[in-house]
Parts: sequence; structure tokens; C-alpha cells
Amino acid sequence: MAVCWWLLIHCVLVTSSSAHNDFFTSIGQMTDLLFTEKDLVTSLKDYIRAEENKLEQIKRWADKLDVLSVAATQDPEGFLGHPVNAFKLMKRLNTEWGELESLVLTDMSDVFISNLTIQRQHFPNDDDQTGAAKALMRLQDTYQLDTNTISTGELPGSSSATSHQTALTVDDCYDLGKVAYSEADYYHTELWMVQALRQLDQGETSSTVDAVTILDYLSYSVYQQGALERALEFTKRLLELDATHQRANGNLKYFEYQLAKQKKVEEREEGEGADGRQRREAKGQHDDYLPERKKYEKLCRGEGIRMTPRRQSRLFCRYYDNNRHPRYVIGPVKQEDEWDRPLIVRYHNIVSDKELEKVKELAKPRLRRATVHDPQTGKLTTAHYRVSKSAWLGAYEHPVVDTINQRIEDITGLDVTTAEDLQVANYGVGGQYEPHFDFGRKDEPDAFEELGTGNRIATWLLYMSDVQAGGATVFTDVRAAVWPKKGTAVFWYNLYPSGEGDYRTRHAACPVLVGNKWVSNKWIHERGQEFRRRCGLQETD
Repeated sequence: MAVCWWLLIHCVLVTSSSAHNDFFTSIGQMTDLLFTEKDLVTSLKDYIRAEENKLEQIKRWADKLDVLSVAATQDPEGFLGHPVNAFKLMKRLNTEWGELESLVLTDMSDVFISNLTIQRQHFPNDDDQTGAAKALMRLQDTYQLDTNTISTGELPGSSSATSHQTALTVDDCYDLGKVAYSEADYYHTELWMVQALRQLDQGETSSTVDAVTILDYLSYSVYQQGALERALEFTKRLLELDATHQRANGNLKYFEYQLAKQKKVEEREEGEGADGRQRREAKGQHDDYLPERKKYEKLCRGEGIRMTPRRQSRLFCRYYDNNRHPRYVIGPVKQEDEWDRPLIVRYHNIVSDKELEKVKELAKPRLRRATVHDPQTGKLTTAHYRVSKSAWLGAYEHPVVDTINQRIEDITGLDVTTAEDLQVANYGVGGQYEPHFDFGRKDEPDAFEELGTGNRIATWLLYMSDVQAGGATVFTDVRAAVWPKKGTAVFWYNLYPSGEGDYRTRHAACPVLVGNKWVSNKWIHERGQEFRRRCGLQETD
């Protein structure tokens, strides 16, 4: 019996801890933290009121005795000559001062501390704070935002009419710089330390950080990027504020020596031209540098979309009944061509708000950090390039899920009985999924082997929320972009009819700049489609 109880407690603890990991990867789950914080603020105010009441009692007692003692000490013998005064003095010193001592020693914080201790078990941890900081920097790079724009909270897509804008303090900017520094990301360290210094120079105050500390980080971060002259400037400014700074005095001599040495090297490299510059630029690239990153980020900003007016004129909107399907003959669905090669179509008003809310309700308690297939091991693992949480819903779990699955089959004409369960995903701070393929490539022969249903033939992507800014689905190979619209779904084939992968479908989920992005995916597999989508004779048929 004891073993059973231990197993039950262990399961509950594991479930609880896993449910509260990686808060920053899901805005949906982060909303719970707001209500937790609201409860703590209420508890804190109760504690403050209790302390104020306690102090008010002590103050009244002190004021009363102050008046009494002033009168008594003017004529002590005459005062004590009255037997009632003598009795009350004995009583006060023997009893009432003891009661006052007990009141002063009473800890009014017990309830608040107890509540805080319980809630802290479900607080974000250092990894969450670091993840959120990295997300801000990712948004900064992707959408080409300067630090001042982020610091003031005036992000593109955020309405000034709402009260959601919050500014970053000097301390916040400094902490962002420290996160970048701890990751050896000296580029972002410089940007955020400069912003912190700028806000200090503008008169903002900080009780935790000063200009000397910020300049110390700045001089080293710009030195690491090879900007010796600027490193020297920051060091000299630091020494103007603190002439005894030991590290800065050492750095001053070192930077002056290195600067002289660098000038000699630059004179020698002048003859190398562009080749020398390219070598230096390649040396400074981040470890996670993607060859297609610039293209991906441009598409996320709505730039570089490759659609000519002539091709655009061939994209249409239509009422679609899937060859007079009985469910859609009278009420056909609205179908819109989003792209032509590969064909990407969008279905409008495909799921109602009520159905979407039910799916969110079912998924939210089960959201876990989204994973990717590791091509080396064939197993699922988390990755820094996929920032979201997901949950899988089977058709048997609720009639709404079964209805959506049936709707997908009726509209696409494909068999969904061999498809994967409906995956519901909620993106976190700067949530994204960098360029990837949905289908298993030839160098990943075991990608979906455990399912036994073949490769992913098609993708159905349902947008379950609107997004104020960012969050587009972009196809990097063909330079296409599809923007989220609540209640709509986009559909495309990942494989040619021959079964070969269509590499034009390489796509990504852009970082969410402002808003809360919910989507659900239905990955349809090859098994069961033999007579619904017949094979072609050519590889790219």
C-alpha cells in the first residue's frame, strides 16, 4: 500500500513539474501566471493592512502613555499619592507592557509567506527568463527593431490606445545585455548595454547598476567584436568615472597595444581587398547561422515575396464543393489560392469560434514543449529553433475534434484515418519554428517508421487566432508568405503524386511580434490515399 501511495505522489509531482516547464514557449500558459501574480498582490495588500493595523494599535498605546507620563513626571509623588494611579502603574509594567511586547513580536507575514512559498513552486525559473530575453533579441533581429523601440514598448502592430505597452527600465536593459553576454553574444550585449547607458544619461535612475558597470561590459563586448577604438573610448570614459578601476586600467594599456598592432595588420591586408573582408565576416557569424536566414527574416517582414502581377492575376477565389460532395453542394466553402507553385489554398470560415475555443480548452492543460525529429537518432527532441508548446488531440476525445477531422477529409478528399492526431500549438514569446520540411526526406528513412502509415503527403494548417504583428507562415524556397487569419485553414501537398518530396514546401513559422498565436496541424499520411490521389508516372508529376 505504501508503495502505491509513493507512486501516486511521484506521478503527481512529475505531472505538476512537467506542466510548468518552459513557460516562455507558450503565451496561453503564461496567462495563468498573471492570475497567480494578481492573487499574490491581493495577499501582499492583506499583509500590508495587517501590519498597518498592528502599527496603529502600537501608536495609539504610545500616544496614550506619552500624555500620561508627561503629566505624571511633573509631580511624581503627588501622582502616585493617588492609589488608583499607583495600582495602574503596577498593572502597566507587570501586564500591559508584556502584552505590547507580544503584539510587537507578532509576525503578520505568516499568511503571505505561506501563500508565496506555495506559489513559488509554479514560478518561471532562470531558463524561462533567459528564454524570454533571447526571444526579445530574436524579434529585434527578425523585424529589424532598434533597442529604443523595444524599450519604449512601441512595437509595430501594438495599439497605443490599449494599456498593454510597458517600458523597459535601465535594469531591464542591463539584464538583457547580461543574458547576451552569458551566451557570448557580444553583438546584442553591446546593443542593450548602450541602451541602458543611454537611459542613465537621460536621467533615469537605478538602485542596482551604475554607468561604471555598464561601461565595463561595453568595452569588453565591443573589443570581442574587433572594435578596438570603441573599446578604448568606453574604457577611457569608465576611468573618468572611476580612476582606480583595476581592470579598466589594465585594459587601457592592452587595448592601446592591440590597436597599434591591428593598424599594422590592416595595412598589410589592404592589398587583399574583398577576400580579406569576407574572411573576417565569416569569422563573426553566430553558431546558429542559417544560409537562408536573411531570406527567411525578409519574408517575415513582408519583404522579398516573389509573386509577379501576371502570376497574381491567375490566383482566384471560388466556392468549392469538392466535386459536389453531399455536405457542400448546398453550402460550399470559400476557397482562395494563396500560391500557385506549389499550390497553397486557404479555406475561409472553416471552423467556428465556439469550436476553436473548445479545442483550446481541451489542449491547454496538456500543452508541452514542442519537439522535432532528430535525423541522427530518429527520436523526438526539443530545439532552440522551435519555440512553442503543443498538445495532441484524438478524434475520440471530444465530438468537436472528430467533427474537424471529418471536415478535413470531406474538403481535401483524403483519408484522415491514417493521419496523425490533431496537433494544437501555442507560440510563446517571439514564438517561431525556423525553416523545415514536414515530410521525411531520403536521408531520414526512419522519420515516421513507427507510425507505419508512410510519409506525410499533405499538411492542413488551421489558424485558431488572429495575430496583431508577425507570426506569418513563409515558404523560403519560393518566397511566399501566408498571414494568420482566425478560422481559416491553409492546405498544401508535401509530396508529388509520385511520392517524391516537394522541396518547394520548405516553410517556417515567423516569430510572433505582438499577439497570441494558436494553430492546429493535421498531417495526412500516404497510407489510404492510393485511390484518392493516384501516383504519377514522372517524379514531379
